[in-house]
Amino acid sequence: MRVALVHDWLTGMRGGEKVLQAIAALYPEAPIYTLLHVPGSVSPALESHDIRTSFVQRLPGAARHYRQYLPIFPRAIESFDFSGYDFVISTSHCVAKSAIVPAATPHLCYCHSPMRYAWDQFDAYFGPAQIGRLRSAAMRRLMNRMARWDAATADRVDAFVANSQYVAGRIRRYYNRGATVVYPSVDTDFYQPDPARRPDPFFLVVSALVPYKRLEVAIEAVRAVNGTLKIVGRGPEESRLQSLAGPETEFTGWLSDAEIRDLYQRCQAVLMPGVEDFGMVPVEAQACGRPVVAQAEGGALESVIDGETGILVHESTPSAFAEALRRAASARWDTNAIRRNAERFSIPRFTHEMQRAIETTKACRTSSAAIEVPQ
Repeated sequence: MRVALVHDWLTGMRGGEKVLQAIAALYPEAPIYTLLHVPGSVSPALESHDIRTSFVQRLPGAARHYRQYLPIFPRAIESFDFSGYDFVISTSHCVAKSAIVPAATPHLCYCHSPMRYAWDQFDAYFGPAQIGRLRSAAMRRLMNRMARWDAATADRVDAFVANSQYVAGRIRRYYNRGATVVYPSVDTDFYQPDPARRPDPFFLVVSALVPYKRLEVAIEAVRAVNGTLKIVGRGPEESRLQSLAGPETEFTGWLSDAEIRDLYQRCQAVLMPGVEDFGMVPVEAQACGRPVVAQAEGGALESVIDGETGILVHESTPSAFAEALRRAASARWDTNAIRRNAERFSIPRFTHEMQRAIETTKACRTSSAAIEVPQ
């Protein structure tokens, strides 16, 4: 079976790329179609695939400022030719799900989220406080068009797989489609506790530095408890967050997986103040036996057990998070119990469930085609 993989862009090894890697392992010969690829930015396993990029790759400054080309992403994703493939799998949080696939070719989409900035998170990205009143008004018109296009192209997908019940709800709301939930996988063999270590007095954030992550809440909460915070990641919010932070906050940039694992194993707790669609970082932290302090919304409700593997915060304020940090620092956590919860998200479980979703999609298309044959 000739399979093509479609991904929004390859510019770093974040949660979406880890899911793509797990799917790509099922099809090592499959090419990866993507709007943009920064060579060397993803794992060797992904770099080993035949990576085919759109015309966005050739635009000025695209490697660093590709988000500025958002208005032309629909045309770019629609420019790919998938003739000759027996199956297409997209992994999408922006436009990948809208690839145009031949009518006879099944298309399964692993959806991380409908396009956030075009739907319910516009203000976090393009609100007046972010880019100014006039630019925000112009962007709202553009994002309204993007939302209409995003909804109108949902029927290009034969079956949706969502990364959480939370995202399955968003797919129902914005696309009027059902979705099977297959939680992302975490390498629980790699992310493990280190029994020889005791927690060091610092809190940890591992995140892209983008508006909806609400990392200013983490900075202010840690300051309120006179703690120390390490922030691993990069993104367009970096300068603004650095201007808010004091000497108690260290920005490390992106680190290797081994370096991040070391920080997971040593931290008092991992913070997640934003509402995540799923959130692989909390699961990686729990696999290392460390608790998570997270906003009690979105994917955290599906991966963190309040009071057992972390603390769920029901108010999105620095003071509420500060109180949760005090509780996390003083609690006696059962490392083994935290680890067991993370083992629900293993790679073998993901592989089995994705293979089942793929076979179900193929079978449904086959039976549908049989029904449609003229008599």
